[in-house]
Amino acid sequence: MPRLKRALKLRDLVLYGVIIVCPISPAPFFGALIKTGHGHAALTILIALFAMLPTALSYGRMANAYPNAGSAFAYVGREINPFLGYLAGWGMVMDYLLNPLISIIWVSQQAHVYLAAVPYSAWAIFFAALATGLTIHGIRVSARVNAVMGSLMGVVIVLFLGAAMHYVVTNPHTDSGFFLRPFYDPKAWDLTAILGGTSLAMLTYIGFDGISTLSEECENPRRNILIATILTCVVVGVLSIVEVYAAELVWPASDPFPDLDTAFTFAAQRAWAPLFVVVGVTLMVALMAIAIAAQLALARLLYGMGRAGALPKGFFGNIHASTHIPRNNVLLIGALALLGALILPAISGAATGYELGANLVNFGALISFMGVNAAAFVRYYLRADEKKLLNFILPGVGFVVCLILWWNLSSRAHVFGLAWMSVGIAYAAWTTRGFRRSLVVFEGAAEALE
Repeated sequence: MPRLKRALKLRDLVLYGVIIVCPISPAPFFGALIKTGHGHAALTILIALFAMLPTALSYGRMANAYPNAGSAFAYVGREINPFLGYLAGWGMVMDYLLNPLISIIWVSQQAHVYLAAVPYSAWAIFFAALATGLTIHGIRVSARVNAVMGSLMGVVIVLFLGAAMHYVVTNPHTDSGFFLRPFYDPKAWDLTAILGGTSLAMLTYIGFDGISTLSEECENPRRNILIATILTCVVVGVLSIVEVYAAELVWPASDPFPDLDTAFTFAAQRAWAPLFVVVGVTLMVALMAIAIAAQLALARLLYGMGRAGALPKGFFGNIHASTHIPRNNVLLIGALALLGALILPAISGAATGYELGANLVNFGALISFMGVNAAAFVRYYLRADEKKLLNFILPGVGFVVCLILWWNLSSRAHVFGLAWMSVGIAYAAWTTRGFRRSLVVFEGAAEALE
């Protein structure tokens, strides 16, 4: 029987993680971060990095115990309860399905702005087909595409940082606190605002958990998944802090932006005029990379759920003989992403459709984050022979942080998110005839406790 192919090295996992999270992830919401955090954008991203690390550690440790596809679905289902694992997986399905969907919406809208003669729907079909085509040719092709896209984004980041440095040097400031203000501005300091900005800054790291879905396709998963997960958060965090810090030096928070939604591109333009277009195009490339990486992750998640019987096994648990990927899942995700990209803007307006999708990404992600922290707590503290305080504190902190963020999502995100979860529960009740038979059957057993 065909199986997933172990072809990814540690560097591939880190690159995949950086791409799916996005090395310029704060750029789209930079203006909102400046406004919410009263100018302390760099500080809020730094605090958010330390807030997210416990959850990243939980993901890495659970991948060590269960080196198979399925991620939060497998961890929670095996360690706590199969039905709760199914719910965590169902939340992740929404997260990873919406990631390529909203990416295609944004990229298609931007392409339509550049070439208005081509209708939005044609761009959506093109980009959805491109993402699906690149994903369906196998894990090594996807890794090469990630490498190319990562290199392009790296070049633009270097260009921006170089231009920002030149701008700051050639426009000297006599204010002694100028270089510290993105981290601490005594005139604008407000703890409530800082906490609100930190909640928003957590968006910088959404998506790192996708690494754990590749456990069956990487070399030495017990070591590499943990290292790659932590490194991804650190690399993205450091890059984001440096980028936002540079943008704040070029365009201080005290100077109002013409448009908060495109604040980062205005800062890039002030540093060097051509960057206004270059950064816009780079964001298109970045979001296409996110769409491909998310489609790859969801295909593996659905495969794990199909193999365990939580979804129809004949369709979702099938591996293509030549490419060694769950081909059916990739095609289904591509079709659903295209359908959503065509429908959402039509029924709610382009900007509103993208905004709603982005909020729902956080809803599904935070549910799975809480589940994985709970699973790590059960495995490494409750069931461990030796009760180590660190194994109590780290997943506990991760769970509480994610719960606070989930609780503070918009009311609309809660309504639509709970509706999605209700559909999943209804399907589970139907397929198990009112929960009278097992929903999930996991293969194999966990590794011995460390």
